[in-house]
Amino acid sequence: MPSPAAAIAHKTYAQPRAYDSKSFAEPLSSARPAHRWTEEADTRTPTEVVARLGVVASYARNAEIFGEDQPAENLYIVLSGAVRICKLLGDGRRQIETFCLPGDVFGWEMTGRHRFSAEAVSECKIVRVKRSILFSRASDDAELAHALWALTAAELGRAQDHLLVLGRKTAQERVATFLLDMAERAGAGQGPNGIEVTLPMSRQDIADFLGLTIETVSRTLTHLEEISAIALPSSRRVLLRDGATLKRLNS
Repeated sequence: MPSPAAAIAHKTYAQPRAYDSKSFAEPLSSARPAHRWTEEADTRTPTEVVARLGVVASYARNAEIFGEDQPAENLYIVLSGAVRICKLLGDGRRQIETFCLPGDVFGWEMTGRHRFSAEAVSECKIVRVKRSILFSRASDDAELAHALWALTAAELGRAQDHLLVLGRKTAQERVATFLLDMAERAGAGQGPNGIEVTLPMSRQDIADFLGLTIETVSRTLTHLEEISAIALPSSRRVLLRDGATLKRLNS
């Protein structure tokens, strides 16, 4: 049974609405009245509530969105593309903390500086929202305060799930969990030959996310293909053919 945080994450991110860049370019009024709980408010997802206060920015592939130890002035919402949140360790190794896909929010910090870096995996559009605006508005905006709580709970649930993957799962289990998660987050539907997922990230990215070497990731994908759990039409396209086997590895 999914945790409450996972349920919030699914509700929040499963079907993000398409945004018009122009809708975020309007000036913000400092005298805006507090929101009430209304039917219209209840139909907005937490990401939509937060995104209406931001502006859209575009980033090229591999561009840095923010760097480690830079001032944490904004929250970010992915509209299109993918983002990796990562840290370069002292010995030169890289750990990817998470991948953010359309509808995901990142840039959460407890202090005034970023502990990780954020980089565009592919060309992407991102809504950038000033933290100062969020905090000042949330004090008298019930809808915004609830949205921030829901997004924080979803982020906590995601971090707990990833901790379990890194701490207790084998290489096969980690890769199977990753593929199922990517299929669910991308909203990939069942086709005649299985569920096809297009991965925006490289195998090195996947390895750094799962705490494995790129060789282990490649061997594991090949093994899953040999037992007909998946098919690999190309290096970035994966066809999930045997969901039962993958789910058993993910259990």
